[in-house]
Amino acid sequence: MRYSHAALAVLALTLMSCGAGGDAKVTAAKTGFDTDSAMSYVRQQLAFGARVPGTEAARKTADWIVSRLRVTADTVLEQHWTATLSKGAKLPLRNIFARFRPKATERVLYVTHWDTRPVSDQETDSSKKLLPIPGANDGASGVALLLAVADVLKKTPPGVGVDLLFVDGEDYGVWGPPDVDVLLGSTYFAEHLPTPGYKPLFGVLWDMIGDVDLQVYQEVNSAREAPEVVQRVWSAAQQLGYAKWIIPEARIPITDDHIPLLKAGLRVIDVIDIDFECHHKQCDTIDKVSPASLLIMGNLALTLVK
Repeated sequence: MRYSHAALAVLALTLMSCGAGGDAKVTAAKTGFDTDSAMSYVRQQLAFGARVPGTEAARKTADWIVSRLRVTADTVLEQHWTATLSKGAKLPLRNIFARFRPKATERVLYVTHWDTRPVSDQETDSSKKLLPIPGANDGASGVALLLAVADVLKKTPPGVGVDLLFVDGEDYGVWGPPDVDVLLGSTYFAEHLPTPGYKPLFGVLWDMIGDVDLQVYQEVNSAREAPEVVQRVWSAAQQLGYAKWIIPEARIPITDDHIPLLKAGLRVIDVIDIDFECHHKQCDTIDKVSPASLLIMGNLALTLVK
């Protein structure tokens, strides 16, 4: 994802001054969300290696995600295609789309990306810049969240139809401006919707939501383009007692997988903790993911579809 470095610097200073972090006690809502399972799903993805599109690790990861969803979801669909990149190279990509209560007309869409970035471009050490990121928080945490949500929805069907979309190729290319060869999976989905006229009630993109120092502000594009969805999500967080971590204030515009979906007319917002110290670095490892943060987000995601 791309964001304003100047705005992020201001946000980082604000967070340092407030001193809030993921160590504070989280009151568990009775949603059935299992943090142990969620953390195990993070570890399993890391065990495959870097999930860079076109690699064997990516293929194994996608197969594993599909296998998990076939146990829990009512329907699992896949979108396979070959993207032609800006310089003419071909890249095989794969979106995964799981549905609960597929016949329900009122639906909610949850989105995350399952790929990892092929380079560590935010590293200061030049010898590390060309290494793929491990992607514990940036990639694996969102996948783990939705897989653990799916476990609950299998046992307790939601009050609405729920669609879980795992997109590929979010972080592959160059973040600009101009942005080149990024947001590939969400753009493809926006152009190839699962049914004619597909339009969920609302959608949420969950990105980098496992940060041990969780601080989620409202994303500016989301607040501008789908304010009613932002209000719905932040009101639910407030009712759960999560205002310490999910803060009702818009701070930074971020280019992420919600942008192609918004352009396609889908009311999808970005829930993201962009102030992640290991963003696009080699230190994005399992110790940067907090069970408490996953619990907060899991409870929120499940509360929204009761």
